[in-house]
Amino acid sequence: MRKLATFIILFAVALTMVLPFVWMVMTSFMDELEIFSFPPRFIPGRWLYENYLEIFSVLPFGRFFLNSFVMSAGISLAQLLFCSLAAYAFARCEFPGRDKIFVFYLSFLMVPLIVLVIPRFFLVSRLGWVDTFAGLIVPEMVSVWGIFLLRQFFQTLPRDLEDAARMDGASDWQIYRRIVMPLSTPALTTLGIFAFVGSWQTFLWPMLATRSLEMRPVEVGIANFHSIYVQKWPQQMAAATVAVVPLLVVFFFAQRYFVRGIALTGMKS
Repeated sequence: MRKLATFIILFAVALTMVLPFVWMVMTSFMDELEIFSFPPRFIPGRWLYENYLEIFSVLPFGRFFLNSFVMSAGISLAQLLFCSLAAYAFARCEFPGRDKIFVFYLSFLMVPLIVLVIPRFFLVSRLGWVDTFAGLIVPEMVSVWGIFLLRQFFQTLPRDLEDAARMDGASDWQIYRRIVMPLSTPALTTLGIFAFVGSWQTFLWPMLATRSLEMRPVEVGIANFHSIYVQKWPQQMAAATVAVVPLLVVFFFAQRYFVRGIALTGMKS
């Protein structure tokens, strides 16, 4: 009975997570009147596949996808580079006050993102990066959480390999590039997935950093359907469904690296 009760509770929780997504997909095939019919209908009476065609004909939805891909890929690659360099310094390099600096750096995880929006926007505006890919990518090139994740993983790697490489004359850069990075594929893949998904889903900063319709990423572009169609919910749900597809593809092909990276990421201080 205890196992049955646990299963029922977990099933109910899972259902509450999946049901909104399923409802979004079903709504994308309905017409406007059918969405607000009473009693509510969960299955479309007539499947309107043209809702998906309209999202590409009315707005440059393909351009939105390209912007999101360039932004997410740029942020992911930048975080993999800079976070891994900083994490290697905190994990392996000896310098005065290293642990105190690391703790101070981690304290920025408690700073709300909304507090940084205004100074970040003024900085990007002064540099002339508003409505450019640089304005979208550069402010997100470093992640405190990413540095923490990789630093914890680097400390689980055996030092014997690094010591042997130093005896053979390898520098810190060679050790980082040829030994540490190849052994850190699970953690790097985990960070890359989180960075890509987080960048793809972000809304507030791209909305502030872009002005023209051609520079909007997909999450911000979906909001434009509301102003053009007044309250044309089927098209908005179709656009939201299409926007989720790349995330599902990424997770489907990289989920084993994601799970392995979480499992192997140690908490050694």
